[in-house]
Amino acid sequence: MTILDTSRTSSAIAAERAERLSIAGSTWNDRITADAANAQLTYRVRGAAEGSVASRITAGKHAFLIDEPGALAGDDVAASPVEVALGALISCQVVVYRLYAQALGIQVDEIDIVADADLDVRRLLGIDRSVRAGFTDVRLKVVITGPESDERYQELRATVDEHCPVLDLFSNATPVSVTVTKA
Repeated sequence: MTILDTSRTSSAIAAERAERLSIAGSTWNDRITADAANAQLTYRVRGAAEGSVASRITAGKHAFLIDEPGALAGDDVAASPVEVALGALISCQVVVYRLYAQALGIQVDEIDIVADADLDVRRLLGIDRSVRAGFTDVRLKVVITGPESDERYQELRATVDEHCPVLDLFSNATPVSVTVTKA
């Protein structure tokens, strides 16, 4: 059974989640305490062009498509790159909310997150170089269900904001190097 099995009760899912989070946290803590180099992770994700402007992405044993809507020359067979980026932000937030709720002893029954983001396509389309190519604003609305006070959930939000890797990617410049080679 997995935690995604919808036939299980919410209390059974919560108990399994708590156990898995506790084990993962203590395992990582032990590994990093034994050797700080264990804290350094490198991710590799590959992509290959497919269809009109779609990409088949492979991340470990997982593969998925990313496409664009027809208005941007896509076949609209999958979410767009910017939608996937927002999905990555939301999913990282969920993970970090669960992780730190467990660590801080804050009960969280459900988490629902909506991301709204504004993007001016004039830079993408080569119309106006003075506007930013990426999002100009990202707004997250996090709704938490549970018995804790608003103050406790605000404490949790502050902790998540401080520790969420994908939020950090959105909030701070990250050095990126690009090389192009001819096959």
